[in-house]
Amino acid sequence: MAETSSPGQPALTGILLVTGGALIFSINDMAVKHLSGSYALHQIILIRALIGMTFLFVIAAPSATGYGFTRTRRPGLHLLRVSVILISNVTYFTGLARMAIADAAAVAYISPLVVTALSVVVLGEKVGPRRWTAVLIGLAGIVVMLRPGAGVIQPAALLVLISAVLYALGNLLTRRMGGTESAMTLAFHVQLGFILASGAMGVWAGDGHLATDDPLWSFLFRPWFWPPAADWPWLLATGLSVSIGGLMVSQAYRTTEAGLIAPFEYSGMPMAIFWGITIFGTWPDAQSWLGIALICGSGLYVVLREAQIRRERR
Repeated sequence: MAETSSPGQPALTGILLVTGGALIFSINDMAVKHLSGSYALHQIILIRALIGMTFLFVIAAPSATGYGFTRTRRPGLHLLRVSVILISNVTYFTGLARMAIADAAAVAYISPLVVTALSVVVLGEKVGPRRWTAVLIGLAGIVVMLRPGAGVIQPAALLVLISAVLYALGNLLTRRMGGTESAMTLAFHVQLGFILASGAMGVWAGDGHLATDDPLWSFLFRPWFWPPAADWPWLLATGLSVSIGGLMVSQAYRTTEAGLIAPFEYSGMPMAIFWGITIFGTWPDAQSWLGIALICGSGLYVVLREAQIRRERR
């Protein structure tokens, strides 16, 4: 995947794309959390994926290549990447349903630090002591967000942490595939995987026979029902935001230096706080603010340090 800006693709374009994508992704989080009190997660994912797939085909119809984005030379890697992203989504949204949206977003932003750690094993890259220090600070922020002082580790936060690790792995797979796969191809296979997996879940558990009174378990296995008109704006919001935001972020990383634009993904953090306050009436408490500062601060340092290293090598 290309990671340098070309003359015809100024860095400002990549910055605007990744910032816009992060802001739009926050709409998806907000909408799914709003719907989590009534719907089974796999029903939300199916409806979201169907909306997203429809969007992809609509915007591709007038293009010169048409529906060529549905073809790939790397089906095995797509299957692996889709599986990782699917599990990441399930764990994230299950945790999000039980957490304040800003807290969940803060834990999820450990991903840049995870990418740094995994790059040593997966990509064979060297990580210096300053970046390892940033990783440790970020992990300290995770400990703060997990709230062990409450007597138990928060299960919802652990789910979001698992999701962040898988999201980082998905990004590494995207880097490996970016040279041959377009943003549309990557998006198509993700939506297709979501449709197949959530549809199968609906056939198996859509009647609600696995549901219990436990809020977390209920979110996974509630019975399906036809959404009323009042819920369709929220369902459309999650479907369109994932599709549009995903294409914007993918295109940004395909055309612009990753170290330059990665810090702008943190623009989603203030939006998560905003949605928490305006939609759900939740403010981060002092402990949450500390965890947010440690995680986002260390993550920003990692990506800025990476950009500095790359400039020094030129």
